[in-house]
Amino acid sequence: MAGLEWIADGEVLDEAVHSSRIRGGTCWVAADEHDTPVGFLSAEVIAEHDLHIYEMSVAASFQGHGAGRALLTAAIEWAVTHHLSAVTLTTYRQVPWNAPFYSRVGFKVLSASHLDTRLAVLLRKEVESGFAENTRCAMRLPLNDQASPPTVRKS
Repeated sequence: MAGLEWIADGEVLDEAVHSSRIRGGTCWVAADEHDTPVGFLSAEVIAEHDLHIYEMSVAASFQGHGAGRALLTAAIEWAVTHHLSAVTLTTYRQVPWNAPFYSRVGFKVLSASHLDTRLAVLLRKEVESGFAENTRCAMRLPLNDQASPPTVRKS
């Protein structure tokens, strides 16, 4: 997407962070029919009540084929199984495969007055690291009293 090319050349999550999340069971990988990784979702349990998604990425050639939905569904199901209250993330407001995608799953954009300190700090750090002001948002999918995760539908 125009104007976002700099992100592809930006820093990636540290290997130790990925390893920690893998050991914690909060990193999922999508693979093709040859068992070659084509995407991943990296998250972390925060304060023993939220699963925060830090990054989800799917190879361009596999986007639009359900890999991202499968990763997101796996993370949500894991959070439900572990009796967490919500799944949270920060993302672009207008990029079609960001906030609009998560909204279709049931995530809600949080207004500034509904941000907890953690999410407000994350958004501020994103701006400080180069993301344009007001292009990012925090989103939350509540899971309380949910017998099963929301259905992730293709749109």
